[in-house]
Amino acid sequence: MSHDRPSGEVVLPSVDPRPRFDVDAIRAEFPALHQEVNGKPLTYLDNAASSMKPRAVLDAMAAFYERDYSNVHRGVHTLSQRATTAYEEARQDLATFLSTTPDEVVFTRGTTEGLNLVANAWGRTFLRPGDEVVLSRMEHHSNIVPWQMACQATGATLVVLEIDDHGQIAAGEIESKITARTKVVSTSHVSNALGTVNDIPRLAAAAHAVGALMVVDGAQGVPHGPVDPRALGADFYAFSGHKMFGPTGIGVLWGRRERLAAMPPWQGGGDMIRSVSFEQTTYADGPARFEAGTPAIGEAIGLGAAARWLMSKDLAGIAAHEDALLAYGHARLAEVPGLRMIGTAPNKKAVLGFVVDGVHPHDLGTLLDMEGVAVRVGHHCAEPVMRRFGVPATTRASLALYSTPTEIDRLVAALHKALSILS
Repeated sequence: MSHDRPSGEVVLPSVDPRPRFDVDAIRAEFPALHQEVNGKPLTYLDNAASSMKPRAVLDAMAAFYERDYSNVHRGVHTLSQRATTAYEEARQDLATFLSTTPDEVVFTRGTTEGLNLVANAWGRTFLRPGDEVVLSRMEHHSNIVPWQMACQATGATLVVLEIDDHGQIAAGEIESKITARTKVVSTSHVSNALGTVNDIPRLAAAAHAVGALMVVDGAQGVPHGPVDPRALGADFYAFSGHKMFGPTGIGVLWGRRERLAAMPPWQGGGDMIRSVSFEQTTYADGPARFEAGTPAIGEAIGLGAAARWLMSKDLAGIAAHEDALLAYGHARLAEVPGLRMIGTAPNKKAVLGFVVDGVHPHDLGTLLDMEGVAVRVGHHCAEPVMRRFGVPATTRASLALYSTPTEIDRLVAALHKALSILS
């Protein structure tokens, strides 16, 4: 993802929805997309909440449960050996996807657990009274609440980077609020409510200059292009499988090996131990140190399949396709009377959030569903963003690599029909 576009007025790519790759061939790999809802073709525009799954992921999980299912590690029988091999091969797939090595890949239940892991294992160990944790106002609740809890437990203080009217970190905030007191900077890679792409290298450089950690909520980053957390300057990068075409209940916390080695475990039991006695327990090295209990084996295998599937595609073509669709969506939505976009940063991805004068988003979402158009309405677990823009909620249409110009046209047609009903 590019991070070098200047702040200021909205400058979106030219409106050209023509795909740079074969979107029909991509769509053919997703069984769930080929159905009707309320008698209309499904128009699935809720990808920021969760994405659909390609046949490769479904088949990988089915094969595991039908033939190779067993618990992993410690088992000497054939099925356990097969399951362990598949599970650890999935870790290698994720390492390849992230341009790293398996010893920096911790399996979690998702972004939320990954961020909680860092806030608890690192934050409660190293934060002290007077220290500061810097977040942006655009954060998902999963990147606010764990740090609030860690600050309450340690006496540290939260500091907020404010955002401007376009939905990007405001000018001067980084320079004035990342200081010698800062111990952690934690921001989203891509805002789930606004689509804003944060300048992670710049934030990381500012954090590291004062000896602070850079933690990244990557839930909305990984579906839209190649991600190399180390190159971005991150110390930790968390994401969920279900937003990158994998299953729910699984995710990854990438951490620099020296950071993982410095942290105590967060949960106890199962594979996180080296030895246990009532007198003393010693712990495994990471990532095992942070994977207590029986893992989500089938889900990890599914996530590995999703990573392999994504790496087999034209990632540059996908990014160009999505950027063109985003510009097309902005242009088409501008035709809707009374519609105001929420989130107009020059550098953004895949999110079309908006409000319509005099219409509650929940009413709008219900009427769109009657036309087969699936969007998300509400505060999107980003209440501080809603307060910043003076709205209780937005309607959010979010794109993925299988989205098409026709789907945006259906959204706009459905909006006109809904507004005619509500007027």
